[in-house]
Amino acid sequence: MKSKFFFIGILAFVVAVIIFYSYSGGGSDESYFDELTKERQAKNDFLQSGDESPFGNEKKNFKSLNYFAPNLNYRISARLVPIERKKAIALPTSDGIEKKYLEYAYAQFEINGESCKLLILEIMDDGPYRGTLFLAFADATSATETYGAGRYIDLKKTPGASSIVLDFNKAYNPYCAYSDNYSCPFPPRENTLKPAIRAGEKKYHD
Repeated sequence: MKSKFFFIGILAFVVAVIIFYSYSGGGSDESYFDELTKERQAKNDFLQSGDESPFGNEKKNFKSLNYFAPNLNYRISARLVPIERKKAIALPTSDGIEKKYLEYAYAQFEINGESCKLLILEIMDDGPYRGTLFLAFADATSATETYGAGRYIDLKKTPGASSIVLDFNKAYNPYCAYSDNYSCPFPPRENTLKPAIRAGEKKYHD
């Protein structure tokens, strides 16, 4: 009799754990999507009315940016591969003036069944962004569904970390996608991905 009640108790506990984690996982995903929606709306608000909007005097005509639907498959934990002998590299920009960055590490991951690698750079310029990470990439959607000169992802530097989150849902266009008044670095040649990354911001102009 005791063993029967023990089994029923264990079964009830397992069912409760499954329900709890199913509910927690759903809530976590929902929170992520809500946060992403708020971030996108905040950016629309800034572009429409912010003093430093890249649309300048034309911001009154701005409606909204275009995005792919959020997809958790494009939020990836990538392996960080250190670069032993880091060197400065120069990236071409939209105004023809090269911009220098310091090699930081490679991010290795798999997406859509393909093995990928992206070079992460570190900003060298004096100022508030010195030492922060910079990731620019292009993919099979570039110039068709997304901005032809590539997109950016903001990354957080964590000393000693062996992995890093690449959230392509938060991939965004440089200001050059909206105005010719800005200088925007192009992605390194090695940062052109073969798969189509249908996540994040789409191209602004049709």
